[in-house]
Amino acid sequence: MNKKLAAALSGGAVLVLTLSGCSDDSDDKVNDWAKKVCDQVQPQLQKINNANASILEKTGDDNKPADVQKADSVAFGQMSQAYKALGTAVDSAGPPPVDDGEATQKAAVKELNASSKAYADLKTKVDALDTKEQSKFADGLNAIADELNKISTGGDQALRKLQSGKVGVAMSKQEGCQKQTASTGPSGSGADADADASPEGTAPDKKESTDKESTDKDSSDKGSSGEEPAEKDSSEKKA
Repeated sequence: MNKKLAAALSGGAVLVLTLSGCSDDSDDKVNDWAKKVCDQVQPQLQKINNANASILEKTGDDNKPADVQKADSVAFGQMSQAYKALGTAVDSAGPPPVDDGEATQKAAVKELNASSKAYADLKTKVDALDTKEQSKFADGLNAIADELNKISTGGDQALRKLQSGKVGVAMSKQEGCQKQTASTGPSGSGADADADASPEGTAPDKKESTDKESTDKDSSDKGSSGEEPAEKDSSEKKA
């Protein structure tokens, strides 16, 4: 029921997500501008990623329309806020110190604000869908997916220009503006922890095995030397 919406989301792009350059031909002023923007960008990109994920979770046909509606509404609201914040970040940083920087900045801010409004409109439309009849709800969701696809694939010329040239190079060097990949930190550290724990975990086992063998040997020696019968005599005397 939500699969078309999920497909439209997969085509969406905040273009700062695609930055991955490694060149170093931007100057300090441009780098400072990029850092100012990208430091504010990262949490908004995370918010967008989380919103996308919440919609994708509801892609199965077994989800109730009301649950899908609620998830999509919240997600579109979060996206709207995130794009608005991205626009504010670019606006508050001022024009990048490059040729035609002011015009590029203003155009990018305009596009980001337009995306914010578009997602707010999608939230309103999702909230208005009839969830009582699944077929009608599905039709309404498909229409919203068509609009989402337009938002995702169109109107990004200014953002493309913003990430080109020296500004794009400078932004690509900032962690906050780089494309987010699957988190490897927790799994990597977990693997390291397992690796560290392994020697410690095997050492006691080896010691326990050695102690057990020693105990078994002592028991065997005692049995053969007759010490245990002596202990029995002693207990009989006490009795």
